[in-house]
Amino acid sequence: MDTVVPSPQPERNMPLLMVRNLRKYFVVKSERLLGPPLMVQAVDDVSFTINEGDTLGIVGESGCGKSTTARLLMHLIPPDDGEVQLNGKRLGGPDGLTLRDLRRQMQMVFQDSYASLNPRLSAQDSIAFGPRAHGMAPQKATGKARELLALVGLEPSQFGRRYPHELSGGQRQRVNIARALALDPRLVIFDEAVSALDKSVEAQVLNLLMDLKKNLQLTYLFISHDLNVVQYVSERVLVMYLGKVVELGPVDNIYHRPQHPYTRALLASRPTMNPDVKIEQSPLTGDPPNPINPPSGCRFRTRCTFAESVCERREPALVPGDSAAGHLVACHMLDRNSGHSKAVNR
Repeated sequence: MDTVVPSPQPERNMPLLMVRNLRKYFVVKSERLLGPPLMVQAVDDVSFTINEGDTLGIVGESGCGKSTTARLLMHLIPPDDGEVQLNGKRLGGPDGLTLRDLRRQMQMVFQDSYASLNPRLSAQDSIAFGPRAHGMAPQKATGKARELLALVGLEPSQFGRRYPHELSGGQRQRVNIARALALDPRLVIFDEAVSALDKSVEAQVLNLLMDLKKNLQLTYLFISHDLNVVQYVSERVLVMYLGKVVELGPVDNIYHRPQHPYTRALLASRPTMNPDVKIEQSPLTGDPPNPINPPSGCRFRTRCTFAESVCERREPALVPGDSAAGHLVACHMLDRNSGHSKAVNR
């Protein structure tokens, strides 16, 4: 075998990626001798889908579980519970995906462009490593690596033999993007992939990603704390808070008609280029609660100005919002039967 087998195409009307009730708790080292172990509830009952050709953006404060979700999808860390289906198949089982197949169809680009690359491999050798590991002949793999370097805007004759320390941050990230594309994946996960770049380079890389998505018919999962970047690249947006999904919907609805108080606060905190528009008061007060012992009921209630007793007693379910089909919100104010005073008037 001297070529990489093309990834199977997803069936019609079926999401390329389907995530159901994903959960991951991390045990915390403690000096306690009695009682249950302390657990950080990093990802707790997260569900979503991504259709072929779409980009789903995930936003939220630091520590909300965005990066952990990405690592769970790639099985870099094992989930405690839940199911991940790629192209209608889940990992394991007689008819399921092997880990090798899953990672061939789904690749990831990390935030730290330098730590992601082997310092002892040149740019073209880093890109060729994956195809060679999957059975492609070394000469063919090198040729493909040089083609991908050109595709991401790096001249192969100039950059192919360079090592990571000889490249700038933007050039290294382009190499990482080329490496992620080397196995012809259908889905690429970007975990804060442009956050370490300066704004001019970031814009170039974002435009490159948009071109690659169109030309190669890719599907993206894009994680970022930069709300403007997510708005630019995404068709749908998922908002996370303390390991939970609080809002999910089309990008225009999330950004122009947000329903959850946390989403509204995030959008209100965005800096503006208009000098006449000033943020006089922080949209959010206080720090996120301890993920080891999150609040009962709605996890956002300790920072929400609309919190009532029902928010403490019962966790809100994802219910349809007011904006459009496919817009889901986890808030008692959107549930007519919740008993929240604000829900009565909706």
